[in-house]
Amino acid sequence: MSVSLTFPDGSVRAYDAGTTGLAVAESISKSLAKKAVAIALDGTLRDLSDPVVDGRIEIVTRTDPRALELIRHDAAHVMAEAVQELWPGTQVTIGPVIENGFYYDFKRVHPDSREDWPFTPDDLPKIEKKMKEIIQRNAAFTKEVWSRDKVRDVFADKGEAYKVELVDMIPEGQDLKIYRQGDWFDLCRGPHMASTGQIGTAFKLMKVAGAYWRGDSTKPMLTRIYGTAWATQEELDAYLHILEEAEKRDHRKLGREMDLFHFQEEGPGVVFWHGKGWRMFQTLTAYMRRRLAGVYEEVNAPQILDKSLWETSGHWGWYQENMFAVKSAHAFTNPDDEEADQRIFALKPMNCPGHVQIFKHGLKSYRDLPIRLAEFGNVHRYEPSGALHGLMRVRGFTQDDAHVFCTDEQLAAECLRINDLILSVYDDFGFQEVVVKLSTRPEKRVGSDDLWDRAEAIMTEVLQTIEAQSGGRIKTGILPGEGAFYGPKFEYTLKDAIGREWQCGTTQVDFNLPERFGAFYIDQNSEKTQPVMIHRAICGSMERFLGILIENFAGHMPLWFAPQQVVVATITSDADDYGREVAEALRDAGMHVATDFRNEKINYKVREHSVTKVPVIIVCGKKEAEERSVNIRRLGSQAQTSMSLDEAVASLTLEATPPDLLRKAKSKVAAA
Repeated sequence: MSVSLTFPDGSVRAYDAGTTGLAVAESISKSLAKKAVAIALDGTLRDLSDPVVDGRIEIVTRTDPRALELIRHDAAHVMAEAVQELWPGTQVTIGPVIENGFYYDFKRVHPDSREDWPFTPDDLPKIEKKMKEIIQRNAAFTKEVWSRDKVRDVFADKGEAYKVELVDMIPEGQDLKIYRQGDWFDLCRGPHMASTGQIGTAFKLMKVAGAYWRGDSTKPMLTRIYGTAWATQEELDAYLHILEEAEKRDHRKLGREMDLFHFQEEGPGVVFWHGKGWRMFQTLTAYMRRRLAGVYEEVNAPQILDKSLWETSGHWGWYQENMFAVKSAHAFTNPDDEEADQRIFALKPMNCPGHVQIFKHGLKSYRDLPIRLAEFGNVHRYEPSGALHGLMRVRGFTQDDAHVFCTDEQLAAECLRINDLILSVYDDFGFQEVVVKLSTRPEKRVGSDDLWDRAEAIMTEVLQTIEAQSGGRIKTGILPGEGAFYGPKFEYTLKDAIGREWQCGTTQVDFNLPERFGAFYIDQNSEKTQPVMIHRAICGSMERFLGILIENFAGHMPLWFAPQQVVVATITSDADDYGREVAEALRDAGMHVATDFRNEKINYKVREHSVTKVPVIIVCGKKEAEERSVNIRRLGSQAQTSMSLDEAVASLTLEATPPDLLRKAKSKVAAA
């Protein structure tokens, strides 16, 4: 009996049944077998020691991107072995691969007091050292299949109560996999590489944290140790550099330094905007309003609505746990008062149901379509306290939301119009690398297959047009099964200055809400027809987008977007009157200007304002006052530029002009 294998080059070979992946690699070349860490059978990673079956086979080497998950998985096992060698009696729980690394949860008790003994950052170097010793041993990973009862008994004898609990969750009679590396072993689904030596040394343990067993706050607290692992030292170094840069750019840290905003316990997950931060927010909002002018009609839907509307929309059923519900204070304190309004209202978590109500108000004809409604709507969503993260994850935020109501025939043109707007906005903020992906129908969805077929066909064609029009600059892709339950969608992901990806914009087709609310227009045949509804967001959350911008620019905002654009600082009091004149001239030109006439040395003033990330510091002394000139210092530069006051005002005013207004001015000049 033989097995037929198809190789990546299309060739087909026959092997005896029971032939392992390693033997297949050896049949091709000895050098390939030495490099191999796993095989992929019909795209699924398997151990090299597994027997092959009919299908497509690939020999996976350590340089294959798919091997990275194996490296991290194996590193997690080695970390667990290292911990138990260093501190015998420590219980090992679960240790999955995660984005950029891995973790393992442990239960350690002090050998004398028997009290909980959590790991600390000081323990990490010891564990790393022991891990390198284990890797150096190059012990083979071997797989054994045990009965469920044997696994339970062995871990019970070892005092591994958490492993026993995991085994108890598995149906009786089911055999389980055990992976060994030398004398150490663990319950694991696999696969693994051939030996510990293939992990390499490009790993680092990053931090420790508390974690409840199985994420349940009623269960014991464990210690979670996080690590990262990469195929090469260069990749590890690059990743650590990104983390270092990310820490420097943390918008929460920069928000304090620049005096932009703060958070406090009395308002968890909502932003306390300071003057400068609110100026940035309003600058972003004003920019977005200008970009929508003449194309969208800005509306505003109520902040709270009766729960019946949310029941109709479906949110009360499938999104209720993320919503905030309210009653009047009188209804709470006087529940038996028949005259009190006892209805339940909800703070809106999204704007779309309100926009459908606005569309429905008054009869609409096909001649009125497309109707584009935009709103900078303040929404509230309940996020777990542990998930809150500065501006990036909040409970109250503003969506730059819009909804387009159009005919089926208008869908493609509207999606392209939205795409052009989204890419243009990102370009104005310097984001050149953007990926657009189409998320297709999920398993659970509303709408007929015919509707989905039509929408996906249109959006696939639009996706191809997007890539073609960009000349390949915009990368595209498909996310099978990742669409919303109510329709397919485009997701826009941009890359920041240090290579991190942020998913921001979306374009989503909705078959659900217009039907639920009975929205219609009168078509050419005088019949009621359900419109196509498109949800559109560019920034997504305005707060989050500001956080991304702060981190992308590391606080060094473009002059047009900086909350404090210029500080005029004097060298001596003799120049104060001239300094006031300079500041006034810049303010008259529309700039945000502060003055610093304190009796401090000029270098001290420059350093202090540099910390708050002021882009331009204008220095005025007696000489500048006499010459009616200014000395300009830029943030992050030691260079100084001297020019006349009139030249400085003209130059800085031009630089401080938002890019959309600059384009409009250039267009008028060109037309003239």
